[in-house]
Amino acid sequence: MYDIQKVRQDFPILSREVYGHPLVYLDNAATTQKPLCVLDAMRREYLNVNANVHRGVHYLSQQATDLHEAARETVRKFINARSTNEIVFTRGTTEGLNLIASSFSDEFLGEGDEVIVSTMEHHSNIVPWQLQAAKKGIALKVIPMTDLGELDLEQFAQMFTEKTKLLSVTQVSNVLGTVNPVKDMIRVAHDHGVPVMVDGAQSTPHFKVDVQDLDCEFFVFSGHKIYGPTGIGVLYGKEDWLDRLPPYQGGGEMIESVSFEKTVFEKLPFKFEAGTPDYVATHGLATALDYVSNLGMDNIQKHERELTDYCMNQMRIIDGIRLFGESAGKDAVVSFLVRDIHHLDMGTLLDRLGIAVRTGHHCAQPLMIRFGIQGTVRASFALYNTKEEIDALVAGIKRVAQMF
Repeated sequence: MYDIQKVRQDFPILSREVYGHPLVYLDNAATTQKPLCVLDAMRREYLNVNANVHRGVHYLSQQATDLHEAARETVRKFINARSTNEIVFTRGTTEGLNLIASSFSDEFLGEGDEVIVSTMEHHSNIVPWQLQAAKKGIALKVIPMTDLGELDLEQFAQMFTEKTKLLSVTQVSNVLGTVNPVKDMIRVAHDHGVPVMVDGAQSTPHFKVDVQDLDCEFFVFSGHKIYGPTGIGVLYGKEDWLDRLPPYQGGGEMIESVSFEKTVFEKLPFKFEAGTPDYVATHGLATALDYVSNLGMDNIQKHERELTDYCMNQMRIIDGIRLFGESAGKDAVVSFLVRDIHHLDMGTLLDRLGIAVRTGHHCAQPLMIRFGIQGTVRASFALYNTKEEIDALVAGIKRVAQMF
């Protein structure tokens, strides 16, 4: 296990004060703070190696290209993909999901074809499919959920028809912390000949992901949720599937040759990377992945599970609290309401105590509708959070509750 106080020194922002109180940052499911090594790596590249990547014959361009492609290899190893051809850089999870929704629909979906999603999906795994439904007449089927916040797997197994073309599901709920049994779900889908896309935005930062072990066709995650920079993400796709998909965008980088008569697209993964990539951000992402790998993903998982269990146990003794998501083995997220106190009021008053939480529907309005609420207060944990911070949160909730 790592030394939590030593680790916190890598994140200077955690030592600041807000409204005269020590910052308690519990909004990590929205974005994580960045260690100095990530910030320093990006600054060094801008200072010393800033040049556009690929095709440049000069020294700086070649150095920048080497860093950019080394980052792709770092990502490949981190999620255990077979080849760097299977690693596509995107702007984030949302773009990765949109890319597959667009390209997969263009190639494989027609009127009446079905895509299965779940009740607990983020809007970025709902709206892109609704856009395709409006364009092509596809149908969206939704896996129901229990009151504990677990998917109804019996119902799920019965949802497949000859029209089902894709399962697109989150590995971890950003609201409930539920860890879905995606490996089992992938096996069920494959038994029906259906490929699978996994939203890994809330799983990749918290425990080890092995895409070959999962056997999913597509997997997406974001850099900024795993201590890397904003504006960078990853789409993993099995090489044979990516080969079959048309490009998502056109422009520079993604072409081999262009004439007014014909365009020949570049080989993988560049076919899906139109325009100048954020090559400094890819280096920052690789540095972040190295950082968590050095700490050990198993150590991070153990620490965050202990925090989650401790928080849930402390929360349960608060008078009038309602917890959302009580599945066994839930991960790094606690969503709640207290009596009839509006979530925005709770979040605003906690902020005055230096405690940063997220309020609202968390880009999961269908999930809110399922529970019959408008929103929740969400505390979410990272590798640098402590039990003392959870104690501060619980004390803060009790103090705010006394005001109403």
